[in-house]
Amino acid sequence: MASDNTGDLKLPADLILQDEILTKIKYSTNADEKLDVESLFSAIENILDRTTKTVDGLFLKGTDSQGTKMKLLEESPKESFIPPLSDFKDISYEMQCKAAGEEIARETTESIIMKLSSYSRDAKAVLTLATFALEYGEYFLLACIQSSNHVAKSMGTLKGVPVLLGKLEKHGQAVVDLNKLIKATLEVFQCIFGLKKLSNYDKKDKLITVAVYWAIVSVVVSTNQLCYLVTDESDDQVKKQELETCADKLNRILIELKKERENQEKKDYRKVKNDVNTSESIVAVINTLLTDPTNNLTPQLTDGSTQEKLEINYLVGKSVFLFFSSLLISGEDISNLENFLDKTRKEKDQYETVWIPFVKQWNKDLKKKFEFLRSKMLYVAANYSLPIASHKYIKKKWNFKVNEPLIVVLDSQGKVVCMNAIPMMRVCGVEAFPFTSEKEETLLNQKGLIGVTATHISPQIENWIEEEKYIFLYGGQVTDSAMVLDHDPMIVEKGISIKLVSIEDDNLLKRFWTKIKNLFTSRSQRETEIDSMKLDIEKLISYKKKKRGWAVFSKGSSVILIGGTTILQVLKEFDIWKESLNEKDFELAFKDYHNKISNHDDDAICRHIKIPYKALKIPETECSYCQRIMVTNITFKCCHKDDDKWALPRP
Repeated sequence: MASDNTGDLKLPADLILQDEILTKIKYSTNADEKLDVESLFSAIENILDRTTKTVDGLFLKGTDSQGTKMKLLEESPKESFIPPLSDFKDISYEMQCKAAGEEIARETTESIIMKLSSYSRDAKAVLTLATFALEYGEYFLLACIQSSNHVAKSMGTLKGVPVLLGKLEKHGQAVVDLNKLIKATLEVFQCIFGLKKLSNYDKKDKLITVAVYWAIVSVVVSTNQLCYLVTDESDDQVKKQELETCADKLNRILIELKKERENQEKKDYRKVKNDVNTSESIVAVINTLLTDPTNNLTPQLTDGSTQEKLEINYLVGKSVFLFFSSLLISGEDISNLENFLDKTRKEKDQYETVWIPFVKQWNKDLKKKFEFLRSKMLYVAANYSLPIASHKYIKKKWNFKVNEPLIVVLDSQGKVVCMNAIPMMRVCGVEAFPFTSEKEETLLNQKGLIGVTATHISPQIENWIEEEKYIFLYGGQVTDSAMVLDHDPMIVEKGISIKLVSIEDDNLLKRFWTKIKNLFTSRSQRETEIDSMKLDIEKLISYKKKKRGWAVFSKGSSVILIGGTTILQVLKEFDIWKESLNEKDFELAFKDYHNKISNHDDDAICRHIKIPYKALKIPETECSYCQRIMVTNITFKCCHKDDDKWALPRP
């Protein structure tokens, strides 16, 4: 290793650049020349990722040389993006069909750098890569459609596509080697852009400049190799050596870039974590999460109803609902959000909602949804990119997943009072506002399990709870047997008032179970050691999975029993135990007989629970086929066998 007079940066001698070249790459002579580098790079990624995967599919059975999973990119340039076509032509002219050898490649690279002297370093690099991507992508696009499109077939003939296809088998290794270099070059660019989004970016400046230079050299070499593949010339050995040399240099640079990126990401994450945990004001927390670490700029907020620009200090002294989401939000969630946002707007002196949207693709329907949502609250621009460390923090500490909306409730001191308000919002709607633990506990104590999950089934349930009535909520095979409680003379004689609520409609039942699961999620994110309601929910979900009937028996807001086929048996055998009503109240008589027979059926088996679970810190997993994020389910299953002597049912 040798010093390249870049401060602390150490690089092998063959990667060191003269200061004159470093300066030419880094500085532009015309600061007014601008280019939307990110939009251009997103197009490049789409082209090169797909074309290299196509080649891998032909030669390496669907994976790249390291066996990594294919990833489908979905980002696209902004609609306003205008490609710099004249620059593409100038760069293409410089690169086409040069003689082999690193010296010529370096001369060509310096010539390109001079032609692009009015552009920044990043723009120089991306323009060069874009020129190659345009050429490389065109060959494979024409190859794919020439059999079904006469224009494509004729264009392909002029471009030399038949020659390229004819050489694939004979020079397959040359194509594979070229593919490896292209992917290494793309990865270098991705690392460079990743480093740009981290703090202390300026300290990595010379490493990035060196990386840009050798990436451009590799693009020149790749273009040259492609030119040879579509001509009758063959100098494979020379070309192979040149490709291998470039790939080796890029891979060594990649090691340094990844090391720097990983170290800096860890430092940035630790800083965000510490600052959020120690901050004593909501403004400090928002600043920590939103401030761009590369320039220390915090984006302004926009009031969606007035389009007025606001500084972060506007939030001083307020509780804030931090809303993170894509635009993939269900109609029911939109309805809940609308009521919630209307509530916060009425109390904006105490509460504000700040939306940080994650929008990668646009269409007409999504734009309408975006316009609707942002009109109700403060928001950060849709094209704003959350800092990497902040994104990692909300994913790791607040369990954010892009395909699931998240509302973190922060008090005026910036402390989390609710990790995610969405589950409780789905259960109780705006009634749970402002979604603190205290509010949730109050609601659950007043309404109970049935009161918060089943009022959509019968509007009378809320009144019955207030009147401390017995409520028997049931479904499945319990349905017919439950009617005995409504007709038996002894029930009438004793003046026992039992309200029977059967859930038979599929839509009502689906909504009920959705609320149950969301209530479980909400309870799970609370830091409580013992939660009787959570245990009741677990029990109820386990009976649902048995598919033989379930029931919740309660009095007012208190749950008396949750069961399955045992309750069915208790109802069927009402004539056996009803005489005990002369000595006991209905609740005690029911429970005593239930407990007496509960060891004789599947109620004695431990609970098996499988639910979509959003509260746990579970890593997102991609489908190996389509690369989309998979739905996460967790199964809770007791590990003992049902015939274990020590396995006694919970009383």
